Amino acid sequence: MPLSHTPAATCHLLSPSRRTHLPALCPRAGATPAAATAAEAVAALLPGGLRAESLPRHVAVVMDGNARWARARGLPAAAGHEAGRRALEETVRLSRAWGVRALTAFAFSFENWSRPKVEVDFLMGLFERVIHDSVAEFLREGIRLRVIGDSSRLPISLQKAAREAEEATRNNSQLDLTLAISYSGRRDIVQACRKLAQKVDAKLLSPEDIDESVFAMELETSLAGEVPCPDLLIRTSGELRLSNFLLWQSAYSELFFTDTLWPDFGEADYLEALVSFQSRDRRFGARKL
Repeated sequence: MPLSHTPAATCHLLSPSRRTHLPALCPRAGATPAAATAAEAVAALLPGGLRAESLPRHVAVVMDGNARWARARGLPAAAGHEAGRRALEETVRLSRAWGVRALTAFAFSFENWSRPKVEVDFLMGLFERVIHDSVAEFLREGIRLRVIGDSSRLPISLQKAAREAEEATRNNSQLDLTLAISYSGRRDIVQACRKLAQKVDAKLLSPEDIDESVFAMELETSLAGEVPCPDLLIRTSGELRLSNFLLWQSAYSELFFTDTLWPDFGEADYLEALVSFQSRDRRFGARKL
């Protein structure tokens, strides 16, 4: 579900009360002693029940339930979206603090264009403000931003804000944050097929050379660093479907569904999802002897 805007919605994506300056994430093999010390500091931030070595590297979230949350309280939908924005802020903060390498949030689906124009215009303005106002915070916290989806339908000003934010944060490495706006998993697959067909037609590629890795490089998530596919996909609000989100990329994702509405999704809910993930036996089709 998309974020929303009330007078407070022009605040930074990471609100002032949550601007915790956190240490660097866990290093890879061969890391320097300083990096190892930073990794120990991150591990110290993990709540009980989480093991740093078996955290998902990439978490994807279908943020659902904002409007229902608002209706249950007799509030306008905008209030629910604003509460949903705060839930995303908290999830971003916790992801970085706990050592998750990438977080992808479904903000606006391609199908959402069928909503009333006044609502769509409102949401586009909100996304632009949130992205623009978050750049300085992302730079301080080492967060790299990417926006995926059909950008051709986005307002020019939003396209510009997204490009500028992506460029400004491209060297950050603490957390890869991807916002899926005007995104469709099916469309992502179709556009990848078109790109490959064009390359074959131009004699730049042979059909025999196309395999899963070549295909994946044409998906919109191909720029998502070392972890383009989510290890864990979370959906809130009790709905038990993917809703056209990361269909190719989630082939082997562990799925976690919760009845919690997105605005109420907090640390305890995220911890429950991560602990559930760590209890899964991920075999990727193989049989352990």
